[in-house]
Amino acid sequence: MSWFKRNKAGINTATENKKEAPDGMWNKCPACKKPLLNLEQIENNYVCQYCDYHIRIGSAAYFSILFDNNYFTELFANLTAGDPLNFEDTKAYKDRLVESQAKTGLKDAIRCAHGKIEGQDLVIACMDFTFIGGSMGSVVGEKIARSIDYCIEHKIPFMLISKSGGARMMEAAFSLMQMAKTSAKLALLSQAKLPYICLLTDPTTGGVTASYAMLGDINIAEPGALIGFAGPRVIKETIKKDLPKGFQTSEFVKEHGFLDFIVDRRQLKQKVATFLKLVG
Repeated sequence: MSWFKRNKAGINTATENKKEAPDGMWNKCPACKKPLLNLEQIENNYVCQYCDYHIRIGSAAYFSILFDNNYFTELFANLTAGDPLNFEDTKAYKDRLVESQAKTGLKDAIRCAHGKIEGQDLVIACMDFTFIGGSMGSVVGEKIARSIDYCIEHKIPFMLISKSGGARMMEAAFSLMQMAKTSAKLALLSQAKLPYICLLTDPTTGGVTASYAMLGDINIAEPGALIGFAGPRVIKETIKKDLPKGFQTSEFVKEHGFLDFIVDRRQLKQKVATFLKLVG
């Protein structure tokens, strides 16, 4: 006979007496599916402690990881997109912008800030994928251009963290023009002999990859990030062939010479600071 015997069958707990974990306390790793405590994620720089998967994060998290004591001054915070084409698909572009701003708390798909990293000045422009897929619109290009002007004026290195689905189709040619605009501004940064660091994160695709995301003095990426122009599915359907294993991951791209190195997010701050000391 067992030491424990249930006297009542079918014991149920009333709904009001059930204990549930508060929202946002736990998350699940997209790769290994194991539960992750939110506080542990923050301490581990949003890298899974079981499989080292790099969870997608936004500008707020990157700023907290990189800037000393999470102290920074945001630049050009109030720039917002217009609607020069009066674009409308399933909903008007103006309405989509308002909806995205309310949902994410962001003005657009990029934030720029000036702070210090191990005591060294640095301007970081970081893209946010949650805002219309991190798409590159006129505000993204303008913020990058103004950040570069700011760097040249104050003689500060520039770092860009890309996370984007590509050009913003609602702005058509206005979006594509940002490729040339940002590339020209980066040429001026190079003439001023100021370092430019590119960090490619998951995903970096389309016109962003074809312009400022791959023009750094050093191009670095996080492990396992999707990096390419067209997506793997589109390429496979076009060439009618199976793609190599790991195609368009950061490891594949590095192997083919497009990246300088891959860095674990937990060592990112140290690596960037070391580079700045070497070129400073």
